[in-house]
Amino acid sequence: MTTEQYKQHFKPDDSPGWQAIDDQLEKIYGTTEARHYPPLCGIHYVAGGTDPIDGASIYDSNHQSFHRHIVSYGMSELYYDDEKAGGEFSKWGFEFTFRLAPFQDDEKDPIWAIQIMNNLARYVFSSGKWFEENHFIPANGPIRLNTDTQITGFVFALDPELGKIKTPHGEVSFLQLVGITDTEVEELKKNPSVGAVEELIENLKKNNPLLITDLNRK
Repeated sequence: MTTEQYKQHFKPDDSPGWQAIDDQLEKIYGTTEARHYPPLCGIHYVAGGTDPIDGASIYDSNHQSFHRHIVSYGMSELYYDDEKAGGEFSKWGFEFTFRLAPFQDDEKDPIWAIQIMNNLARYVFSSGKWFEENHFIPANGPIRLNTDTQITGFVFALDPELGKIKTPHGEVSFLQLVGITDTEVEELKKNPSVGAVEELIENLKKNNPLLITDLNRK
C-alpha cells in the first residue's frame, strides 16, 4: 500500500493496525466478545504511562481444551501514521499472545499474564532488541509470582491459530509465550540454540497442539 492509497483508505482518527488485529481475531472467534483491559497503570505509554502495552484482550477459548487466550495491542503500529504505510514490518513486527489453562489461584482473569507482557515490552522498548520465534527466556523463578509451579521460563512460538498477518503498516507475527518447566529451562540453558528451542516446541505440540500453558504441568 502506497502512502497515497493509505490516505485514501484511512482517516487520521482511524486505527488501521488495531483493526487488522481485530479482523484476524474475528476469523477465530467470530462475534465472541473479548474482555479488553486498557493499560494497567491507567495512562497510555505515549502519554507518560509505565505500561508499553496499549491494552490486552482475553478470550475464553474451547479450542483443544478450555483456556484463556490473551492477545496484546501495542508492539505493532496500531494508529494512523501515513509515514508507516507499506512498511516491511509494523513497528516491532509482532504482538504477544499467551494461552493459559485455568489455575486454581486465579479467581478472575489472569492479569498477571498481561503484566508479564508489559515487562517483556519494557525490555524491547528500552533495549531495542525484539523477540522472534524460537527465542527462550528463563524467568528466574515461577512465572506467576509466589506460586507453587514448576513453570519457570518461556519459549516463543508462532501462535498456531493467529499466525502472521499483513497490515497497512507491514507484517505482524503473533508470538505466543509458551511456559516451560524448570527441567526444560535447565536443558535449554545448556544449549539455548534456535534448533534446541524448536525441537522442544515440536515435542510439546505432539500432545498440546495449541501450546496451552498449564501451571500444574510437571
